[in-house]
Amino acid sequence: MKKLTGKTVLITGGTGSFGNKVLRHLLETTNAKEFRVFSRDECKQELMRIEINNPKVKFYIGDVRERESVDNVMEGVDLVFHAAALKQVPSCEFFPMQAVLTNIIGGHNVIESAIQYGVASVVCLSTDKAVYPVNAMGMTKSLMEKVAQAAARAKITKNTVVSCVRYGNVMCSRGSVIPLFIQQIKQRKPITITVPDMTRFLLPLRDSVSLVLFAFENAQSGDLFVKKAPACTIIDLAKALKNIFKSDVPEKIIGMRHGEKIYETLVTREELQRADDMGDYYRVRLDDRNLNYALYFTKGDKKEARMEDYTSHNTTQLNVKQVEELLLSLSEVQAELKDWKV
Repeated sequence: MKKLTGKTVLITGGTGSFGNKVLRHLLETTNAKEFRVFSRDECKQELMRIEINNPKVKFYIGDVRERESVDNVMEGVDLVFHAAALKQVPSCEFFPMQAVLTNIIGGHNVIESAIQYGVASVVCLSTDKAVYPVNAMGMTKSLMEKVAQAAARAKITKNTVVSCVRYGNVMCSRGSVIPLFIQQIKQRKPITITVPDMTRFLLPLRDSVSLVLFAFENAQSGDLFVKKAPACTIIDLAKALKNIFKSDVPEKIIGMRHGEKIYETLVTREELQRADDMGDYYRVRLDDRNLNYALYFTKGDKKEARMEDYTSHNTTQLNVKQVEELLLSLSEVQAELKDWKV
């Protein structure tokens, strides 16, 4: 990416699964001047520092909840990937105000600080759970999107492009279902299935990195980008993993957890109406209507009612064999297979 030559990149939540992946990718593929990893976990930072061992990578302890610590890391930055968040659905259900502080207030702090310091581009990471949210994690991520769009709509961003990306389940990310199922298989315990026909989008971590880089390259302020992704049922995911690991452990149906849905939505029909289909991506442009709603009282749009949301139920559905092939393309799964004895 020639755009990053000589630039400084900040990754909030930089010690997480996404932060690690995007940092390593950019170290290999760009000639950026400096990378700043910002998080509140000193242990993960130390392990990351030792493993990467690159003088271009600088580590900053701080919390997006605290504007002062965000300001301390923002000066001189050209590009921000805002990945810091509370992401676990049950945790956010039990501690919703913690999700508010990190996901909404934290997002606001990052965006406002980036504008103040003249950052060229901020890409905020969101989730399919922000669409028609039924849980605190999704609700707070949805409001983070609104905060970003409000900044763009108010045209206070000046020379800063503020955009969002929204994606479904990132495969093998920390705390996700695939590492859990693999752990249960290796411990020869039953695989805990919530609802067998529940569907989820399947997005390899490498594709989540491609999505944010695509947004950085193409965004106008207020844009929201979605990468199209296939999906499968939870039971087929479990079967695929059992086949890969040649395991005969049983499945145990445990029912839905706090705040879960049977399927997830990545783009609503209202958003699709103003979206650009860019092949592998949807670009949802900012709804830039102002508060003068009298302009819209007498004129509607009949097309909107005929469209369908883009969901994990109506996207491309993978069968067990196809899920196996996708899983085997992941380095994380290959690493787990290396030391596995049936």
